[in-house]
Amino acid sequence: MPAARPPKAAMLTSGGLAPCLSSAVGGLIERYSEIAPDVELVCYVSGYQGLLRGDKLAVTGSMREKAPLLHRFGGSPIGNSRVKITNAKDCVKRGLVKDGENPLEIASRQLIADGITILHTIGGDDTSTQAAELAAYLKANGHDLTVVGLPKTVDNDIVPVKQSLGAWTAAEAGARYFDNVSNEQSANPRTFVVHEVMGRHCGWLTAATALAYQPIVEGHRFPDGFLMSRALKDIDAIYVPELALDIEAETERLRKRMEKVGSATIFVSEGAGIDAIVAEREAAGIELARDAFGHVKLDTINVGDWFAKQFAKGIGAEKTLVQKSGYYARSAAANIDDLRLIKGMADLAVQSALDGVPGLIGHDEEKGGRLRAIEFTRIKGGKPFDPAVGWFEDLLKRTGQK
Repeated sequence: MPAARPPKAAMLTSGGLAPCLSSAVGGLIERYSEIAPDVELVCYVSGYQGLLRGDKLAVTGSMREKAPLLHRFGGSPIGNSRVKITNAKDCVKRGLVKDGENPLEIASRQLIADGITILHTIGGDDTSTQAAELAAYLKANGHDLTVVGLPKTVDNDIVPVKQSLGAWTAAEAGARYFDNVSNEQSANPRTFVVHEVMGRHCGWLTAATALAYQPIVEGHRFPDGFLMSRALKDIDAIYVPELALDIEAETERLRKRMEKVGSATIFVSEGAGIDAIVAEREAAGIELARDAFGHVKLDTINVGDWFAKQFAKGIGAEKTLVQKSGYYARSAAANIDDLRLIKGMADLAVQSALDGVPGLIGHDEEKGGRLRAIEFTRIKGGKPFDPAVGWFEDLLKRTGQK
């Protein structure tokens, strides 16, 4: 009887960037090379778009040897896209399938033709649930595919994953970014700076960026007698989607801050106040662009500009500056904390795949925080940030919001 053929594994990254994609790809390749070197590896280029088009690259011996170098890079070494394979209309519009074709069937055919038995997805909740639907479709048609995902999102908002890959790095990078931007307070009297941070429904990244910014400010030695002081670089407000906002009360508080210090600074989640902004725009007859997943495209909303307009006149700002750290932060290479997290998750992802155990790898908050392959049926997005957590309440006390 002929020996069974070794499994063949594919991987793809999908959705927006996060500071873990390159390292996660490298980590998966390294682990397979360590414990199952006979497993053939391929990567679909630009996520699900590459799968639908059959656009892939084989992982060669030289690529395996150089895989550790990927830990030093941000971005995705195999490309990303925001393609939803369960949205046939959008796939037709993009030219990925023909009218009347089922993207799930096209993707399934490609996986079968390529001999793929294991698929690793690195992405958010949408990426993971799509992969699960793809596996179910294949199974219903007589083909087995083990899907093992890694959780990627700078928002840290996947239920029930305790910590998503890349989120710690994004917070640290956003803090470094703002350390430079905060110096703009000295460019003009009565400057108002709005720092917009990524986070559609969840304020975790905004809060974590503010937290990571504190030791940077505390690490500075300020010269006596000059304008460059702790007060100039402090944060005066942090607004997240999970907390209600009293515009009038905050305007008055920030006005007093402006009078006392001569400047004001706020951190804003890109999803803070989004429901009010969307309702306001749609009531005015403005049609808002949405992505393949039905989400309003936040780069068309400009939440930071909206907050700037709400406050600038009332606090007496002479210059208003809106800065967004999102693309800078999400494109960073993984920091030491994320590298450790990626290592543990990538190792378990490979072992789970070889054992035929599907799921999204993560520390399961509903199972005592244990690192495991979490069932795809339990995965969903939009996990809210808890604004009552002690460290965030301490931050709000520093800003004067509590």
